[in-house]
Amino acid sequence: MSATAAATHNSRHPLLAAILLALIVAAMNIGLWWWSNLPHGPEDWKGPIGGFALSAFQRYQNPLKNDFPSEDEIESDLKLISRYTPRIRTYSMLQNAQVYRLAEKDDLDVLAGAWIDRRLDNNELELEALIAQARRYPNSITRVIVGNEVLFRNDLPPEQLMAYADRARAALKQPVSIAEPWHIWAKYPELADHVDFITVHLFPYWNGVPVTGPGKGIDALPAIADALGSYETLRKMFPNKPIVIGEIGWPSNGDRFQYADPSVSNEAIFLRNWFNLAKQKHIDYYVMEAFDQPWKEKLSGRTEAYWGMFNADRQLKFPFTGAVTEDTGWPWKALAASLLALLPMIWFARRYTRFKLMGRFFFAALIQLACGLIVWSATLPFNFYLSWIDWTMLVLLFPAQIAILAILLINGFEFTEVLWRRGWVRHAGMLRPDPPAKQPFVSIHLACYNEPPEMVIVTLDSLAALDYENYEILVIDNNTKDPAVWKPVQEYCEKLGSRFRFFHLEPWPGFKAGALNFGLKETDPSADVVAVIDADYEVRADWLSTLTGHFHDPKVAVVQCPQAHREFEHNRFRRMTAWEYDGFFRIGMHHRNERNAIIQHGTMTMVRRSALEGTGGWSEWTICEDAELGLRLMHAGYELVYVDELMGKGLTPADFKAYKSQRYRWAFGAMQILKGRWDWMTKKGPLTAGQRFHFLTGWFSWFADALHLIFTLMAIFWTAGMVAAPNLFNLPMQLFLIPVIGFFFAKAIFGIVLYRARVPCSWYDTLMASLASMGLSHAIARGILHGLTREKTSFVVTAKSRRLGGSNFAAFAPVREELLMACALTLCVIGMAMSFGTQYIEGKLWMFILSAQAIPYMSAVVGAWIAHKAGDKAG
Repeated sequence: MSATAAATHNSRHPLLAAILLALIVAAMNIGLWWWSNLPHGPEDWKGPIGGFALSAFQRYQNPLKNDFPSEDEIESDLKLISRYTPRIRTYSMLQNAQVYRLAEKDDLDVLAGAWIDRRLDNNELELEALIAQARRYPNSITRVIVGNEVLFRNDLPPEQLMAYADRARAALKQPVSIAEPWHIWAKYPELADHVDFITVHLFPYWNGVPVTGPGKGIDALPAIADALGSYETLRKMFPNKPIVIGEIGWPSNGDRFQYADPSVSNEAIFLRNWFNLAKQKHIDYYVMEAFDQPWKEKLSGRTEAYWGMFNADRQLKFPFTGAVTEDTGWPWKALAASLLALLPMIWFARRYTRFKLMGRFFFAALIQLACGLIVWSATLPFNFYLSWIDWTMLVLLFPAQIAILAILLINGFEFTEVLWRRGWVRHAGMLRPDPPAKQPFVSIHLACYNEPPEMVIVTLDSLAALDYENYEILVIDNNTKDPAVWKPVQEYCEKLGSRFRFFHLEPWPGFKAGALNFGLKETDPSADVVAVIDADYEVRADWLSTLTGHFHDPKVAVVQCPQAHREFEHNRFRRMTAWEYDGFFRIGMHHRNERNAIIQHGTMTMVRRSALEGTGGWSEWTICEDAELGLRLMHAGYELVYVDELMGKGLTPADFKAYKSQRYRWAFGAMQILKGRWDWMTKKGPLTAGQRFHFLTGWFSWFADALHLIFTLMAIFWTAGMVAAPNLFNLPMQLFLIPVIGFFFAKAIFGIVLYRARVPCSWYDTLMASLASMGLSHAIARGILHGLTREKTSFVVTAKSRRLGGSNFAAFAPVREELLMACALTLCVIGMAMSFGTQYIEGKLWMFILSAQAIPYMSAVVGAWIAHKAGDKAG
């Protein structure tokens, strides 16, 4: 099928087909939201709850800052609680002392607590207040607790705590207890001799036990079974003491702890099942706790803020009967995501009917996924009690997430077009050679600087053997100081005859562009085409004869062939870099060529002379004069032809230093062009929308490398903060982590699948090319950042002969920064493992991200070592 036929091969009603496809994907999106929020059906609960642990601080109050609730706020909380239970438990007699008076007013039974810790003077005040209030309100304060998890925190020795309990028992008629986790009672059984009843805290969540599991009955509820088991153990240990569960519950949000997952549905499942079990077994308990307490997050970690059965705004988190939905707002979020994606999906499906159905479906689904992630990222923070630091981080990272999604869509579009096109719309190949009378006159320009003469001579021999009549060769050596380097080339040109002309320029400005502009002035007046090659290339004899025919079309200004390489097969480093280069010419150049937006390269390129001179020659203000020329010719309305045929082969960079410096130069030059031609690429004008798209987004993958560097530095700083000051730096939320991890996997999958589909190399070469590509990330990031912040940099010629040698240690000289970054990230992973272990899913995800962040830096180190060991082994 021809390209034209492929473009028109679609249904009779393409718009209706596009709308139908978009609606199908949108419906799948809504179905995914529905599936992820399927209602859970824990056992219904009807009746009063056993009791609530009460901290009456409102959403933005914090006792650590002496910010306490008013009497009206406390009274409102007590009235709300009284609708669900007749009992509450408190923790301090000095804080919010009006609770006891107001509780008596609302007929609430109070299990009053005195807060005991290492402050002995404060302990005395708490104990005195406990005794005074219990005597004052005997009808509401029916039981008291002296100390809450004092031994668990190791604040006091058991003897001192028991002495406090004895004093309270001697002074009060109400029963007295001490509150500790069950293992503390098991460790210090003598505590039971100093209390009237045992108060135990049971938290299956902190034991890492999941809420649900396989099996039937109690076996299907591991967390309930864990709590009940601990309770029964204490009953056997202390058969003559009443046991009260002073705290039991499940968090609705926060960090996963081992197998325990905090969520609204899990909180509902746990509590509703517990209420029924406790009623059946006549267990005395208090739910931890009535209201979420955001201030506790800074005290003990994110999860501590979410233990309430009511949120901090005093709204019940889940119903007591019927199914429980994790996110009750999912329908409008799903609808928002579908509506956000609908028009872009319809536009894409209608615009690219020339793609196969699978391709249109895939990219539409990618658009929908991106919009879903935007809605999810924008709404998820409101499920948390975020501090100003968290919100600041969100505001800073949200644009980065948008950028990540944009890069994902751009890469996905290339992936879709390359894999699922019906045929290339713009395809050019070799032509039948013209007779000499019709051959355009070609002036071949070879600029060189300090190149090994034997290498240049090989290139000159291949040019002398061209199967073409009308051509000349200008060898322009600029600024090579050593006559022993440029003189042999001059002498060899003289031997090859009058067709070869040699020029030595010293001093000469403008780097390669300056030398090529000099060549333009010396070009034969009858030349129609200027061809440029690098000094290390061997060209095919039919290069000119089979390609110059494209210039018979007056719209064509450039005929570009891919860069290709030779003598690399038996040198591991040169081999991996050769295949890494090949990926762009097999994949990216075809993708760009579809919209006449190829990157012109400074070798194996032919340019219409009139177009070159008419648009200003070679630009000396950028170190990527070739790419800038291509953009300038497009802006002038010319066509650029890409012929994917290996018409010449050069040498790969000789070592990792040269490999890095070349990519740094390309990245820096790209930013020079982006800044210098910004108006061309952002405003409607001679450039088509497709050309502007490619020249704006074609470098986005390199921007991803710059973002990677910035994100890595931030990650190192944040990790150091979490390890050194965990009270100030929290584990990053899944909100930050999931898009980053998804982008990492998607980009890796896109790259490998495209390589396997388009590049004729083995799996081994594919993986080694990936290693080489990742190893350039830091060099590209520096090039991008320097290019955005600096006007100029030096033009470093890519060395094709080896410059590095010596000891093994010297191998890592070109990658000192990468080695330091890799070591820093490794230390971060070790620090995280030692500080957080594998208890939190966020901790494990963060360690995975740190490890993934280290891959490009480790790749550079490995690449430098491979280059060192490969040496000058011949291909």
